[in-house]
Amino acid sequence: MLLAAFAAVLLAGPAAAEVTEQEFRSGRTGDLAALCGAPVQDPMHTAAVNWCQGFMVGAGQYHRSVAAAHGDAHRVFCLPTPEPTLEQARLAFVAWAAKNPQYAQDRAVDGLTRFAAETWPCPRAESPRRPRR
Repeated sequence: MLLAAFAAVLLAGPAAAEVTEQEFRSGRTGDLAALCGAPVQDPMHTAAVNWCQGFMVGAGQYHRSVAAAHGDAHRVFCLPTPEPTLEQARLAFVAWAAKNPQYAQDRAVDGLTRFAAETWPCPRAESPRRPRR
């Protein structure tokens, strides 16, 4: 019976790691992605997702404030209309982070901004063409 239980654990595969307090403190992209992607069964799920969404809102508001103060040329990303929900943005960030592990050690705000810039790029203004001589 003990052998059957051991075999069942091995066949089940690796369990998802639970969120740790360190992930709230590290300030790294990989840890923000872990918080944003915390599974529902994780005891810290609610706190992790709330942290994630609060971080996203704060970073987004800061980006808007800086862009407003310095003109649209300083926008790093441009959300579409209608804007994605926080849930859509959260899930998209988790997927992006999984595909881009090379940024896991970057500051969380840098990774989140890189994600937003790649996901919602701003339209490029066309420069006026000079007449040919």
